[in-house]
Amino acid sequence: MMLRTQGTSAWRASARSFSSARTTDYAFFGGALAFGVGATLALSTVHADDALHAPAYPWSHSKPWQSFDHASIRRGHQVYSEVCSACHSVSLLAYRNLVDVAYTEDEAKEWAAKVEVEDGPDEEGEMFTRPGKLADYMPKAYKNEAAARAANNGAYPPDLSLMVKARPGAENYLFQLITGYREKPAGVKVREGLHWNPYFAGGAIAMPPPLMPDMLEYEDGTPATVSQMAKDVTTFLCWAAEPEHDDRKKMGMKALFILTLAAVPTLYYKRLKWSVLKNRVVQFPTKGFSA
Repeated sequence: MMLRTQGTSAWRASARSFSSARTTDYAFFGGALAFGVGATLALSTVHADDALHAPAYPWSHSKPWQSFDHASIRRGHQVYSEVCSACHSVSLLAYRNLVDVAYTEDEAKEWAAKVEVEDGPDEEGEMFTRPGKLADYMPKAYKNEAAARAANNGAYPPDLSLMVKARPGAENYLFQLITGYREKPAGVKVREGLHWNPYFAGGAIAMPPPLMPDMLEYEDGTPATVSQMAKDVTTFLCWAAEPEHDDRKKMGMKALFILTLAAVPTLYYKRLKWSVLKNRVVQFPTKGFSA
């Protein structure tokens, strides 16, 4: 009876072990299959994209230890204000964000004061307009989407606040899109009112080429070439999408420095505490040992 009980227990333990192993195998192969299907779909999506992929440019802020070019941010804000703001908005950016980044506080106040902001109600319950303040967000180009489409032949100019993060290729894509307008290839039909840009999905884009050489004058005397203006406004939009970029990198460098200093005593303490356990000898009594 004892032998049968022991045999039954061993068989049940073996069955549980086998079932657990099979469950683990099924989970592993299921995960591998899901990963393979997802990768295949992703690759098929990439290859199905008919837009050219933007090359990688050596941006001054791309390395972990590099910060934004703040002179370029200032010039880029000028390009946005004089060119892009006619159709596009950066509604998530306030004028106070420009202080000590692209402008002094007084200069940022001057930029804000150029905008009329609707405020209110006043004591009589009426809305009124006032000059902008640092706390105000940058105004939208249109009151609503319907007005934007009506002014752009049905196309809707997107908000650029997070555009760098919303597109594959980030700043490389944005720079190449601005400078990538070409004559349409032979045999390609483009609807009237659209323009050919091989870096845009489908090739046909409603936005005309936004930049022309010397269309504005930089206050620091930098030549206003198309590539320079595109680089500056792209840098500005990169910063607009991630205003904490420089502070985050600075904090990361400090954290790495502190962790490096802490690693030395931590390693020594670990070796000190574990040296006794790692070097001890465990001996078992031999067969003929008698107490």
